[in-house]
Amino acid sequence: MFPGGKMNPRMMKQMQKMMKDFGMDSEDLKAVKVTIELEDKIMVFDKPKVQVMDMMGTKTYTISGRSKNTSKTAEKIEDTEVKVEVTEEDIEMVATQCNVSKEEAKTALEDVNGDLAEAILKLGN
Repeated sequence: MFPGGKMNPRMMKQMQKMMKDFGMDSEDLKAVKVTIELEDKIMVFDKPKVQVMDMMGTKTYTISGRSKNTSKTAEKIEDTEVKVEVTEEDIEMVATQCNVSKEEAKTALEDVNGDLAEAILKLGN
């Protein structure tokens, strides 16, 4: 389109003026990451070059760069908090080991989701 494939600064200014006259405006965005979610995959662009073109109120976004594609089935599944039911046997063991009341042992076990060793360490301090 342009001789030698390059545009000198004067031609660039003329082009920008013509675009303004036609109601077109262009801007580069400083994007860090762009994610596009499709039906079967997710495309993630790290450090993309993003340009927005405004033509009479309609904005068009152009994204260039390399994308990493992941399938929808590979999405992370959110962790759900699970409450562990503390047994009487565990309460007695922690209470005996730490020389504390059963109520204190039960509270410590609930705080650490039933982890005996962690409850003993917690009460030992």
